Amino acid sequence: MIQQTKGKIFLSDDRGHNEMDWFRSYNTFNFGKYQHEHKTPFGPLYVLNDDTLAGGKNLTMTLEEDFDVLLLPVVGAVSYKDSLGNTNIAEAGECQVSSLPKGTTIQIANPYKNELVNFLQIWIKRTTAIVDTNPQVQAFDINSNKNRQVPISTPNTTVKYSIGKYAGREEVVYHFQKPGNGLFTFVIEGAFEVQYRLLHARDGLALWETGEAEWEALSNDAIILAIEFPL
Repeated sequence: MIQQTKGKIFLSDDRGHNEMDWFRSYNTFNFGKYQHEHKTPFGPLYVLNDDTLAGGKNLTMTLEEDFDVLLLPVVGAVSYKDSLGNTNIAEAGECQVSSLPKGTTIQIANPYKNELVNFLQIWIKRTTAIVDTNPQVQAFDINSNKNRQVPISTPNTTVKYSIGKYAGREEVVYHFQKPGNGLFTFVIEGAFEVQYRLLHARDGLALWETGEAEWEALSNDAIILAIEFPL
């Protein structure tokens, strides 16, 4: 008999949805006006938004806590600036990670005039003091490193990000870096079976009380993001 690991699925179709003619946002967890009793944060993982911006448009937010913020362009690029004086641009195949104090205002913009951009924004609540508020843009090559997780380094060493692109039927066993941590997997493209649960594009799965997780790609060029952190 297969022993089922404790987990919770966050289906793409059940996410919060906010849409205007220039902006669309899907919210895996409670965010803004979207509040649901079953969509509370998973440990320190407070925000996982899947956003699309029209050409030349931007959105502005102010952080209500100290957060690590990761911006991951999926299609196109995003430009970034904050009230601390930082500016950056990140393209698909890159991400930006930053540690920002409570009260920081951030602006994310589409640098193109006539093209849509799609990106993920992920906020993890900090439990330790912020040392460096300078955002870092880094590239990751999942095309030359297929069928394994490619690490994404962050200023917060307690949080482990990785992303992988897989051929159909490729499998991997993910080993937690520390006992007692939680793991959140999010399918960006394609379909996976993660710890005996079927996930399609933009579905998420929270796992806890385990030391490893197994997943198998069910389609070619399937992409999965994994985030591990203390609970």
